[in-house]
Parts: sequence; structure tokens; C-alpha cells
Amino acid sequence: MASFVRTIPEGDDRERLTCADCGFVAYENPKIVVGSVVAVDGQVMLCRRAIEPRRGFWTLPAGYMEMAETVEEGARREAWEEARARIALEGVLAVYSIARIGQVQVIFRAGLAEPGFEAGPESLEVRLFDWAEIPWGEIAFPSVHWALRRWRESLGAPLGAPATNPPEDARGTSPMEGSAL
Repeated sequence: MASFVRTIPEGDDRERLTCADCGFVAYENPKIVVGSVVAVDGQVMLCRRAIEPRRGFWTLPAGYMEMAETVEEGARREAWEEARARIALEGVLAVYSIARIGQVQVIFRAGLAEPGFEAGPESLEVRLFDWAEIPWGEIAFPSVHWALRRWRESLGAPLGAPATNPPEDARGTSPMEGSAL
């Protein structure tokens, strides 16, 4: 059985998990999350999480990419898994760096490609919300707040350059107030 240690491999500048026997480096890299702000007649789709972390809180249909899929395929798959929704992607709305947990999030602006949605296995419920009805105090993650605000700013306009982290949290290191994240 290989024994891994944290060391700085020759020619590198940071500690890596390295096999003490053969020198193999097991690189640890950020995970990519893909998702969408899905709008239907001016309302946004939110999913109440049926899984941890943040079970019972509202989020966008989003999740980790799988091997051998594009970011677009991943966003469509996540919308199906969480909201049983077939979506049409309009373009990239935002790219967020969440350094404290090693994530890069690619969020699309989208609509329904065909009518209908319902809770998938990872959601307790799925609803459309008018802007004034969004349960801001029950949103699961800071990046959901950011993406919803970016969606609102982009209404009626072509998508330009994707939004990035807000200046007050440029590295994605601040958890939401009151959360255990």
C-alpha cells in the first residue's frame, strides 16, 4: 500500500501529497460546480435542498461536474436531477471562485426548453419566485445570492462578460452569516 506524505516535490513551490515510495504526486485541484439561474416569465426557479450541506435551504439547480461532460451538459444535467427541468442555456452569467472550499462555479442564465418541472431526488421542492418573494434568509450559499443579483442586473440585456466575486469577497472566503460553512 502506497504511503503518501505532504512534501514539496522537486521543481514545485508548494506542498503536495506525494508517494513516499515512488514519488507520484497526487494533485489536489478545485472542483467545478455548474448551475443555472432559470427564469420563467420573470420568476426564478429555486430548489429546496434535500441533502447536506444546507438541507432545507434554497439554492439554484447546480452541482459538481462529472467526468467527460462539458460545463453546458453539466448545467443541463443538474437542472434535470434537481428540478426535473429541461433547460435552454442563454450563456454564462457568472464565474465565481470559492477558494475556502476549493470550488470554481460556472453559472448560466437559462430558461425552460420545455414546460414543466418538479422536485428531483436531491430537492424537497422546486418553486418559481418573484423577485420580492425570494426567501433571502433561507438561501443556502453566498454564491446563490451573488448569482441571483447578477441575473436581476442582466434582465433584458444581452449577456456581457460573466460576473465574478463581489469585491468584498474576491476570493470566496467569507461564509454566510449564521452558517456553519
